[in-house]
Amino acid sequence: QVQLVESGGGLVQAGGSLRLSCAASGIIYKINTMGWYRQAPGKQRELVATITSGGTSNSADSVKGRFTISRDNAKNTVYLQMNSLNPEDTAVYYCNANIIWGVGVRWGDFWGQGTQVTVSS
Repeated sequence: QVQLVESGGGLVQAGGSLRLSCAASGIIYKINTMGWYRQAPGKQRELVATITSGGTSNSADSVKGRFTISRDNAKNTVYLQMNSLNPEDTAVYYCNANIIWGVGVRWGDFWGQGTQVTVSS
């Protein structure tokens, strides 16, 4: 099986910064796209940013210029640097990865358990 473990969430004041990390572990042959999504109370889960194995990234308009996604392929880890945070960024942030894994060598879409980010005004 494959696990994604997130870390780095917490409480921060508006204007502050946080860095989220997500590490994939297990029998992994290749990780394709990795990404971050978030879900605020009463809202649907939404895309924050994604990054391919080659380093091509994409992000939501609401975070452009403030959030940066990056990855370390050697460590099977994706990061989200979040700057200039505002209360609207408060949500549970989820890591996602598309992975070739396991003894049977199959594609799978995996999610982390989520990490809470709270921005106070």
